[in-house]
Amino acid sequence: MAVERGSSVQSAILPESAQLAPLSTQEASHSPSLLDSEQVQPAQDGGPDLEQLAAVSTGPVYSAFDKWKKRYIAIMVTWAAFISPTSANIYFPALNSLQSHLNVSTKLINLTLTSYMIFQGLAPTVFGDLADMAGRRPAYILAFVIYLGANIGLALQNSYAALFILRCLQSTGSSGAIALGYGVVADISTSSERGKYMGMVGAGTMLGPALGPVIGGLLAQFLGWRSIFWFLVIIAGAFLVVFTLTVPETGRNVVGNGSVPPQGWNMTVLEWYRLRKEVKSADGLSRSATAEGRRLEQAQLAQHRKLRFPNPLKTVHIIMEKDVAVVLIYNSLIYTAFYDIIASIPQLFAEIYGFNDLQIGLCYIPFGCGCAVASFVNGKLLDRNYKRVAKQIGFTIDRKRGDDMRHFPIERARLELIWPLLWFGFVCYLCYGWVLQENVNLAAPLILQFLIGLTVNGAFNVLSTLVVDLYPQSPSTATAANNLVRCLVGAGGTGIINIMIDNMGRGWCFTFIALVCIAMMPMLWVELKWGPGWREERRVRLEKISEEKKRNEQHEVEESSSSTVDNVKTEPERSRIEEK
Repeated sequence: MAVERGSSVQSAILPESAQLAPLSTQEASHSPSLLDSEQVQPAQDGGPDLEQLAAVSTGPVYSAFDKWKKRYIAIMVTWAAFISPTSANIYFPALNSLQSHLNVSTKLINLTLTSYMIFQGLAPTVFGDLADMAGRRPAYILAFVIYLGANIGLALQNSYAALFILRCLQSTGSSGAIALGYGVVADISTSSERGKYMGMVGAGTMLGPALGPVIGGLLAQFLGWRSIFWFLVIIAGAFLVVFTLTVPETGRNVVGNGSVPPQGWNMTVLEWYRLRKEVKSADGLSRSATAEGRRLEQAQLAQHRKLRFPNPLKTVHIIMEKDVAVVLIYNSLIYTAFYDIIASIPQLFAEIYGFNDLQIGLCYIPFGCGCAVASFVNGKLLDRNYKRVAKQIGFTIDRKRGDDMRHFPIERARLELIWPLLWFGFVCYLCYGWVLQENVNLAAPLILQFLIGLTVNGAFNVLSTLVVDLYPQSPSTATAANNLVRCLVGAGGTGIINIMIDNMGRGWCFTFIALVCIAMMPMLWVELKWGPGWREERRVRLEKISEEKKRNEQHEVEESSSSTVDNVKTEPERSRIEEK
């Protein structure tokens, strides 16, 4: 078994930033004796444990945050990720009440769903680029301030025009949370442990379909539809206060691996208090040296970070990458199939079973539970399969410093899990349409909803994780690209789902959607076969661009220095002329 020596660095994630982070002696010095047989613990199957065959590394740890800090950060971004889909799904049980109150047609009410999804795709293109450029905290705070204002307006409005506009604004504020959450996960975790953290954020995303409609049904039935938006104001306001006070900046171009303090305005109260205490406890010389060291670290990171207006077109550039485009397109088809079920439940279950708002809300529970279970289970399976593939190819896993993904088949490690999920999920999807067509007992569609949530959403989570793995240097922007494609395709699907059901019938409508997704499955085989080569092409191209940029910057510095020297040389001549 070949053990690769040398520093293992997470592929393309701001290597300049990573090198800036200070390193303790224990972290920096890995003795070669780690490779000695008496220090390598045997794995459970009798072979060597690849994670303990540590290569000799001199680079800093990938993340300076300890295990509990990582978990706390992941919990907070999971809370934020829960709010976004909850905003969409808590609204479904109130559709009939809003339609009656505003005296509009079903098509106009469904248009508020379509517009929500369009902005859910567009807004992260701005917030994702902002987060990758200026940091995660400013993007989160701005997004939730917009979201709070939109919900207050929705709770007070009395017209369809106001409902439509404010729903777009609500989507703008909330939808950035998912892209930002995946960006934070990429900041704090290596590829080998990313599955479990992505699973946490994904579980928060999928608890929205489970709990949102139930909460919405209860509120709409007993307190009226306005109470739905006041409820969202309360949970979003609570999150914003806790996040602002306690969650540190994780953007790697702002704080490196987490060891470089951010600018004062971007610190949490806890960080500010800790640094102030350290400064007070140090003597004058140490205090000056520490402050100067931090200033230099911040300045060096700032050299690679130019603040500008967020550029949504960066998302389009990511979509144009061949390997990423294949994953995004197929992921959008899965998402559309997934969301078509959610959007059609109010009309179908009211027609078939005569349910009110509360009963319709309760019918979302099995579907949402399946989605939440899939997120937790898939996260663990992804990490386990990553380790299994690494063992098969003799690849050394470095959880502290990250793995060199140039030599690892990440496409295979992720996609091996997806095939049974897709086949079983779409068989259940096809059956779901026909049990509704035959008006069978309520238990049948609810059981199928759970299985569809477990499998189809599980496949969606696998592909979402792969998107971040393929473009780790800008994870929030990559997730924004994922949102853009899936939400635009999903918006079209949800906009016509009720028309399809009315014209094709329930059974044939869902059969058609399932067959389209099955027919497009070979796209994933294309990703497995040619994806690694496309990914390597992109890495080489980006490295060339980065090197050219460094050369240009160095040339500008040299020219500036030369100009300064010339000015110094001519200064005595100017003095003599002035004296004459």
